[in-house]
Amino acid sequence: MSLPPVERQLIVFDFDWSLADQDSDRWVFEVLAPKLRKKMKELKKEVQWTDLVAQSLKELHELGGTREEIEDTLRIMPFHPAMVRGTSALKSRGKTTFFCLSNANIVFITTILKSKGLENLFDEIITNPAEWDPSGLLKLRRRIDPSGPQHECKVGCSPNMCKGDELEAFLKRHQPEFDRIVYVGDGSNDFCPVLRLRKQDVVFCRRYRGLYDLIRPYEEEGRLHCQVRYWTGAWEAEALLDQL
Repeated sequence: MSLPPVERQLIVFDFDWSLADQDSDRWVFEVLAPKLRKKMKELKKEVQWTDLVAQSLKELHELGGTREEIEDTLRIMPFHPAMVRGTSALKSRGKTTFFCLSNANIVFITTILKSKGLENLFDEIITNPAEWDPSGLLKLRRRIDPSGPQHECKVGCSPNMCKGDELEAFLKRHQPEFDRIVYVGDGSNDFCPVLRLRKQDVVFCRRYRGLYDLIRPYEEEGRLHCQVRYWTGAWEAEALLDQL
C-alpha cells in the first residue's frame, strides 16, 4: 500500500544496520584489533556499551592504533549504494527534514557520511559525543553523563540515551507538527520512539533484528499506533523511500 503525499515530512534514521550496512562500533575493532573485539564481546554484559567502546578505543590507541587507520576503516565499512541513492533522491525532492538518532558517535557517523558524499544529508544528528585529542586518541563519552540526572525510560533504552525522549525533544524544537514522521530502524533501542509515533506515521523496520522481534507482536495485537513497512536489504529500503 503506497503512502499519501504530504507537505511537511520528517524522516528519522538510526545509523548502524539501518542507514549503514554494518555496526560501526564493532566494525572498527573487527578490522583493526580482533583481540579487542573478542574482549568487548566478553565484557558486553558487565560494562555499559558506550563506556566499553571508549575503553576499547583507549586500548587500541595504546597498542599503536592511529586516527588515520580508524578513519580509513570507517570509510570502507559496508554501506549499500541503494541507500545512498534512496536518501539522496528523497533529499533532492524537498519537503523532508532528515534527523539521525544513533547510539554510535559523532566522529564515526560524520566520517562515514562524508566518505559517501552524504555529509549534508542530515539537518540534525543526535548521538554520543566524541573528539580526537592531539595524540590521535578518539575520546568518546555517553550523551547522558552517568554522573548527572538519568533518563527514566522503562521501555528498554540504553543508559546513554532514550531515543523516545530525544525524538520528542526534536519535535518540540521543530514546530509546527510534521504531517508525517517516517522512522527507519532495526534495533531494540528503536522500539521506544516507534511506540510514540501516530497513526499517520510509519516505521520502516529492518527484518530479523531486535526491533522486528519487538514490533511484530504489537502489530499483530493492534497495539501499535503507526503503520509498518518491512525491509531486509537496502534495495528494498530504497523502494520504500521512493514512495515518500
